[in-house]
Amino acid sequence: MAQVIDGKMISAQIKDEVRDKVAELKSKGIEVTLAVIQVGDDPASSVYVGNKKKACAYTGIRSLAYELPQETKEKELLDLIDELNEREDVHGILVQLPLPEQINEDKVINAIAASKDVDGFHPMNVGALCIGKKGFVSCTPAGVIQLLKRSNIEISGKECVVVGRSNIVGKPMSLLLLRENGTVTVAHSRTKDLKEVTKRADILIVAVGKPKMINAEYVKDGAVVIDVGIHRDAQNKLCGDVDFESVYPKCAAITPVPGGVGPMTIAMLMNNCVEAVEMRQ
Repeated sequence: MAQVIDGKMISAQIKDEVRDKVAELKSKGIEVTLAVIQVGDDPASSVYVGNKKKACAYTGIRSLAYELPQETKEKELLDLIDELNEREDVHGILVQLPLPEQINEDKVINAIAASKDVDGFHPMNVGALCIGKKGFVSCTPAGVIQLLKRSNIEISGKECVVVGRSNIVGKPMSLLLLRENGTVTVAHSRTKDLKEVTKRADILIVAVGKPKMINAEYVKDGAVVIDVGIHRDAQNKLCGDVDFESVYPKCAAITPVPGGVGPMTIAMLMNNCVEAVEMRQ
């Protein structure tokens, strides 16, 4: 029987640890503060922002919400970020993506001070990850590492395959696995003989953005499969990039969708907010 990795339980553990650290900092007169900026009212973004606010309330992190209209000009957003960069009482700044088309996402990411970039998207933090220096790591890949470690899955020396090469998941994921001494292959839509590549994996991490693309034919017996995708299927049920029903019988451990990687992203964001305070000190 494959182990179903419980992201809800592990994320709850991390949030409890964060809550303890936040209380300790509060006792020293430091109130951990996250500023969350949302431009427009994209329904998925509103759900994510709501979940972030709930997690802040649970962990004791003060959250400042800036809900800007869809027609906000780029300069207005950049001015707000400058103001938050300067504020001593704000430790983390998060701009919910995607942004309306009149605003350049790269400019916005670069405008956030690297020391407050709790999403881990700033080029300085990405560069720090590349060369093994301290910095913020984007929350989803960081969460995957915690899922593996807290499920007692050894990464060191293992053959790890990451399917997907996005800046938010695929690339940082591969660097984090390298940091843990995994042997890493990054595969993507142009990879020839993808099934042959993924079948080598002891640990297969899928962030490809296609519902149920990875079935049993892509997975070797006894592999650990981490599904980063989230979609709605034809029946409007949540599903991932992995066809759970076909893969489950073959693998040693697997994350479900929902309840796998998803809850970890927000738990690691809360963790990064505390790290922002610790780094500043």
